[in-house]
Amino acid sequence: MELGFVGAGRMGRPMVRRLVGAGHMVRVYARTSEARKALARDGAEPVDSLATVAHGAQAVFVCVLTDAQVRDVCLDGGLISVLPDGSVLAVHTTGDPRTVRALAGLGADVVDVPVSGGPHDIETGRLTVYAGGEEETVQRVRPALHAYADPVLHVGALGAGQSVKLLNNAMFAAQLGLLAHLVRLGRCLEVEEDVLLAALSHGSAAGNASAASAARGGVSELALSAGPFLRKDLAVVSGLAEELGLSLGALEPAVRSLEGLLPEDR
Repeated sequence: MELGFVGAGRMGRPMVRRLVGAGHMVRVYARTSEARKALARDGAEPVDSLATVAHGAQAVFVCVLTDAQVRDVCLDGGLISVLPDGSVLAVHTTGDPRTVRALAGLGADVVDVPVSGGPHDIETGRLTVYAGGEEETVQRVRPALHAYADPVLHVGALGAGQSVKLLNNAMFAAQLGLLAHLVRLGRCLEVEEDVLLAALSHGSAAGNASAASAARGGVSELALSAGPFLRKDLAVVSGLAEELGLSLGALEPAVRSLEGLLPEDR
């Protein structure tokens, strides 16, 4: 496929490498000459304008950090206006489901494809993708997604991918919050954190939160690295719930237990 890509950072650049390795032609938007040289070494075609990144593309992927950056690129930056007829805009960024719906309302074919996993999952082709959108539109980008993702789960209409990812992260944050409380309780019972986390992996309390915390060297260390992503996603899902007159329910106190470990936004 002929593809465009915006956001070749921590997650995006390994995606680009996998796409190139799978035989796709990938133009990547990059602002600096240093970034363009690095992407060229990866086998991609670096370009310095959004109009060029979209030129001739069957799909353009956006993998920036925040919902606001998606709007900056697609609306203020004009990407939505230069998409070729028949091209798909695929938004990897986790954010408000209403953003992708608004972009589709401007006449573009849009899918929301937020992900679960990290760069190591991309490198092994095992990233999880939650895809929202029309079945036919999702199918058009599946060949590209499968360069770095398995499974690619079609979870519903446009925006459903964002909703599933936000709920996933709310649950993960709650699990980390519970784990942080458990570690404090363990210390009071004279059980060290590393010993507790290792032991949990062999019991009925085993889960991704405890395994990832053990791999990172503790709950605080995992919260520090995941904090920027969790904090923004928790703000979105909490805001959406509040607008609906809902709350996070039983998840709320566990999430609050985690908040003290999350680094402040900078």
